[in-house]
Amino acid sequence: MATIIGISGALRRGSYNTALLRNAVELAPPGLTIEVASIRDVPLYDGDREAEQGIPDPVRALKDSLAAADGLLLVTPEYNNSLPGVMKNAIDWMTRPPADIPRVFGGKPVALMGTTPGSGGTVLAHVAWLPVLRTLGMQPWFGPRVHVSHAAQVFGPDGRIVDDAIRAAVAKFLSGFADFIARVAPRARID
Repeated sequence: MATIIGISGALRRGSYNTALLRNAVELAPPGLTIEVASIRDVPLYDGDREAEQGIPDPVRALKDSLAAADGLLLVTPEYNNSLPGVMKNAIDWMTRPPADIPRVFGGKPVALMGTTPGSGGTVLAHVAWLPVLRTLGMQPWFGPRVHVSHAAQVFGPDGRIVDDAIRAAVAKFLSGFADFIARVAPRARID
């Protein structure tokens, strides 16, 4: 059994990326559990705040959850052809202090998926994440990509994916990621 942390990079309650993450939880293969974590309560990074007050509780909880997990699923919007600032801010906080990076991120399998109302999917956001993931020492999974275009036509009013081909693609993506975790994370076992 493997457990991964899933984080949506959008704060909006009606976010398509958060809906995609909820669908991923439902479509995860047997033996893979996705625990949804929120970045909503992570403050803007401020070195003065860190020096005076330490690591905020929401950040500490995220770090501890990720350190205990077998992998990370980043469900990323694409803002202005790049990654979302609130998501990068959460990752930046999680690297504090720098000595914690190996414990939290080192060697951890990571996968990216995302959706956008536009036609380009989230390809550029995925590319923008790669140097960050490399710097953190993570192991990105490069299986069949999931970056969903035209989100308004893909998700129903209840947030469920209504397009069968996309549901199948998400399920295939998660199965591949589970297999990758089983190969690269020795403590993870997908039953």
